[in-house]
Amino acid sequence: MIAILKNGTTPEQKNHLIQWLKKQNLDVHVSEGKQVTILGLVGDTSRVDMELLCSLEIVESVKRVSEPFKQANRKFHPKDTIVEAGSARIGGGYFAMIAGPCSVESEEQIVAVAKAVKESGATMLRGGAFKPRTSPYAFQGMGPEGLRLLELAKQETGLPIVTEIMNINTLELFDNVDVIQVGARNMQNFDLLKELGKTKKAILLKRGLANTLQELLMSAEYIMSEGNENIILCERGIRTFETYTRNTMDLSAIPVLHELSHLPVVADPSHATGKSRLVSSMACAAVAAGADGLMIEVHNDPEHALCDGAQSLTPAQFDDVSRRVRAIREAL
Repeated sequence: MIAILKNGTTPEQKNHLIQWLKKQNLDVHVSEGKQVTILGLVGDTSRVDMELLCSLEIVESVKRVSEPFKQANRKFHPKDTIVEAGSARIGGGYFAMIAGPCSVESEEQIVAVAKAVKESGATMLRGGAFKPRTSPYAFQGMGPEGLRLLELAKQETGLPIVTEIMNINTLELFDNVDVIQVGARNMQNFDLLKELGKTKKAILLKRGLANTLQELLMSAEYIMSEGNENIILCERGIRTFETYTRNTMDLSAIPVLHELSHLPVVADPSHATGKSRLVSSMACAAVAAGADGLMIEVHNDPEHALCDGAQSLTPAQFDDVSRRVRAIREAL
């Protein structure tokens, strides 16, 4: 349920109403705009007397929110959320270029890639220390050592780091990580989501391989329900009957998510296509569709990468993509 307050409502009147609502065991989320203030009510709103609430002098209107996601809903929070991660911002007009290798392989590799992508305009560095792999025999990442090397690359370049968590038990290792990524396979790991909600870290939440947009937003709701509103949604392609590409990139998800939610949305054309030669086109298409950022895999030697080399760009190719993206954003 949302209550829209009349223009001219004083802070004292607003606070008095909020306290009254809280006494009815409701969580109240306040969204302040230039012309209007919206109170988002979360909890058992069936007990709220809508007629009484509507009759209050300071209340313009009251509406029930039919969607199951509440705090992630744009109706609760009309203005775009801006997520801050270190020196980077995303959402509300701020655009993020997140780039780096699928997995951290060595100090030389991650530092070299970090320097190259920063020079080409990247605002965040991605790199996997813990890797979820379909095969138990594939490279699983360097673990804590990989996190240490990411921190070294951050010290060298100043780029905030984005890396994936796989298990609640490793959360304490992510103290120096700026953005914790929840991968597609963990999108509905609800225990993990609730724990991440108790932190203040920015969370990059990837859509699952076969999940609807509502399910993605409900996963974001799990995090937000615990108090963490610093969430970035990520469209990374879904599984369809098409086998030519690794996944099918759902470009329509970008404007739909912006319509439904105030959270920033990024696109991952690397995992969506699985082929480096297709990344540039899909990255540009995602920007044209309104993405708040891109997440692109870059490796200094893709042919010998220990993970996902086929979809990784070289630093030179990433530089070309960055220039094309800037041109599209300027045109828009």
